[in-house]
Amino acid sequence: MRKILLVLVFVLTACGSRDAGAGGNTPAAPAAPPAPEAPTGTSAAGPTVADKPECTAADIKVAGKFGAKPEVTIPDTCAPPTKLVIKDLSAGSGKKAAKGSTVQTNYLLVTWSDKQVLDNSFDRGQPFPIEDLGHAQVIDGWNKGMIGIKEGGRRLLIIPPDLGYGPGGNGIQPNETLVFVVDAVKVT
Repeated sequence: MRKILLVLVFVLTACGSRDAGAGGNTPAAPAAPPAPEAPTGTSAAGPTVADKPECTAADIKVAGKFGAKPEVTIPDTCAPPTKLVIKDLSAGSGKKAAKGSTVQTNYLLVTWSDKQVLDNSFDRGQPFPIEDLGHAQVIDGWNKGMIGIKEGGRRLLIIPPDLGYGPGGNGIQPNETLVFVVDAVKVT
């Protein structure tokens, strides 16, 4: 029995802290769990958005002609752009929109994160007015991205979060990248 007790004392002493303080045999406190590792940009599921090159306007596929509800395809092979991207899909031949113009538009909005149509005016059959372009009560991406469009034109806008709804989201996911296809029905 004494041998077992001595072995037990030896084991407990060996497991104790080397800097036990005045007590000498105070057991060590349990180790804290390791801190989580900083993200490296990859996961078991595959590369993250940070590992992919930014998409360009050419990477976004838009089907449909002016006046018809478009279909938008956003690839998984590239990351959302961090700057406003503007591409005329059809040039239009009417009056050119400038700061202060009123533009009657039809639009389709696709959210980048889930690649789903969030809103569109084509189904409502009623154009959406932008009054006082450049200072209109719309997101900055529209105020900047619609300048220069001609009546009868169709434009692709890829709007980064800082020119869209930002961290507040305003009814959509915070910091969402927005993909719009916009038809300029009338410019005055």
